[in-house]
Amino acid sequence: MALDEPRGNDDIYDVKGFQFVVDKDFMKQAKSINVDFTGMGFHIDSQMDFGSSSSSCSSCGSSGSCG
Repeated sequence: MALDEPRGNDDIYDVKGFQFVVDKDFMKQAKSINVDFTGMGFHIDSQMDFGSSSSSCSSCGSSGSCG
C-alpha cells in the first residue's frame, strides 16, 4: 500500500471518505481487498495466494516487514 495518483489502468474506490486507487489487473487477481487500521498501522487481507500461509506482510510501523 502506498500513496499514489490515479493512472489510466486504475479504478478508484471511495470508502468512508477515503479514496483507494487500485490497478485493474491487480484487482482481478486479488478479487477482494479488506483494509483495516489497527492503531499501529494497516492490516490488509485479500484472496490472493502468496504461496505460503506462514508469510505475512505489514507496513506503516517500525517493525513491518515482508516475507
